[in-house]
Amino acid sequence: MLSSLVRNAHGSAIRKMFNATVGQSDLINFSVGEPDFITPREIIDIACTELKAGKTHYTPNRGILSLREEISKFHAKEFPCDPAENIIITAGGTEALQLAIFSLVDPGDEVIIFGPSWPNYLGQIQMAGAICRMIPTYEENDFHPDIGDIRAAINTRTKLLIINSPCNPTGAVLSKETLRQIADIILEYNLYAIVDEVYRNIIYGNIEFVSMYSFNDVRDRLVFVNSFSKMFAMTGWRVGYAISNASVINGMTLLHESGVSCLSEPYQLAAEYALQNSLHRCSAMRDEYRERRDIAHAMLNQIDGISCVMPKGAFYFFVNISKFGLSSEEFCMKLLESQRVVTVPGSGFGACGEGYFRMIFAASMDKLHCGIERISTFVKEIS
Repeated sequence: MLSSLVRNAHGSAIRKMFNATVGQSDLINFSVGEPDFITPREIIDIACTELKAGKTHYTPNRGILSLREEISKFHAKEFPCDPAENIIITAGGTEALQLAIFSLVDPGDEVIIFGPSWPNYLGQIQMAGAICRMIPTYEENDFHPDIGDIRAAINTRTKLLIINSPCNPTGAVLSKETLRQIADIILEYNLYAIVDEVYRNIIYGNIEFVSMYSFNDVRDRLVFVNSFSKMFAMTGWRVGYAISNASVINGMTLLHESGVSCLSEPYQLAAEYALQNSLHRCSAMRDEYRERRDIAHAMLNQIDGISCVMPKGAFYFFVNISKFGLSSEEFCMKLLESQRVVTVPGSGFGACGEGYFRMIFAASMDKLHCGIERISTFVKEIS
């Protein structure tokens, strides 16, 4: 008999849709959220050079110091962090989130997240034996959480909030005012929060991006999470990091030691090089995403019955399909069967995501044009 942890685990709707396409042809896949760019060549070359130099051994559990020092410099204008005490290098942002949750909550504690939200939050909270309380956000409020709803969800078992801005799947970017109000709640109720900012370098237009971690008075109650995956199109490299107070980082390091243990030194050195020399690549990729977003957004909103708010950050559309009378899963499965277009049902991001589907726009313009034309054809069929 498998453990209760496995028996009660819920897989991600993103992976469910992705796995449903294995072995199929003529697909246009908008499901898995990763850049369609290849990691910049100079970053790849650094890793190859270091591997050939024989750097194939264990590294410190917290990650090599030179990378942590570079991360500290990267954030110096926003907030201070001691590379020796406040930073840990992790296997992508995903492990950073998991280590933070496991370090901060006990079985039975409650964790507040804002839905629609990334499905892995729920899985990681369940693995910790904690209880997830999802506060819904709504399109008419730009998918920002209502402060009154947050207060109403807090009880004696509440321990942690997870704040994702820019948000996967909605593209919402929380304002400084909203973040300040949430920070005040964290202080008032003596809570902790994880600030997941893996899309922080993908912000469009004149939107002001503010990190809650830059608020001095609440910083000691926070764990900041970021990753090289989206920033430098390094999803397969699995290099992320967390920043927090020394006590939390020490705890995360103990758990990391018993799991992944450490990361490849050549990959860490390549990440260090990326921060030193390749930040212009982030800007170039973001500009390309913005062009794709603007064109694809206009095309989607020309389809009768479909509407989609303009995402402020990340690279996802959260598309409103509530007028068709189908559940989001029915819509996505029928779209796949009819037109070979892979999207993710909004219900996979929480009950408040019902009536929507998520699709990436980190795809070529040819792929976006063809995929949206197929979506338009499908809508005509079901209408």
